[in-house]
Amino acid sequence: MTIRHKAAACTAAGAASLVLAALSSAPAAAHGSMTDPVSRVSACYAEGVESPQSAACKAAVAASGKQAFYDWNAVNIANAAGKSKQIIPDGKLCSAANEKYRGLDLPRADWPSTKMSAGGHTFHYKGTAPHKGSFALYITKDSYDPTKPLKWSDLEAKPFVEVADPKMENGDYVFRGDVPAR
Repeated sequence: MTIRHKAAACTAAGAASLVLAALSSAPAAAHGSMTDPVSRVSACYAEGVESPQSAACKAAVAASGKQAFYDWNAVNIANAAGKSKQIIPDGKLCSAANEKYRGLDLPRADWPSTKMSAGGHTFHYKGTAPHKGSFALYITKDSYDPTKPLKWSDLEAKPFVEVADPKMENGDYVFRGDVPAR
């Protein structure tokens, strides 16, 4: 059984106009999230589920409830079989269309993020149930407006990083890629 796992649940990086969306293919036991650059769910979990610090995480917890952020490593969609774009509707990319995580889909420009520059970067995805799989990272188009729901058409057509079976280091999948200039 395979799963098309919504890995980063919309990883926000750097400027408000730069959002990374990571997708991975992995067995059904897949759990984890992008930590560098930080995903929305990882950032909100790290802030503290009971009393998040940022306005975006407070709003996300209010919309989804606390349990969604205690379950930070389970934003996924099972059995997508490479058809995430057909299964996950526009506006639901960050939650992988899972109602439990609806707060991650809130359109806002103030999500916690990781400052990034164009060029080489080492990506870290916390793998809480490690296994073989692959990752494809997408970046938003220059025209993306973070105050509107994220749509598939807001992402560049091709991933800027694709990697199969990345190495594990200290509980993280670790892989390198080149971040496009913005």
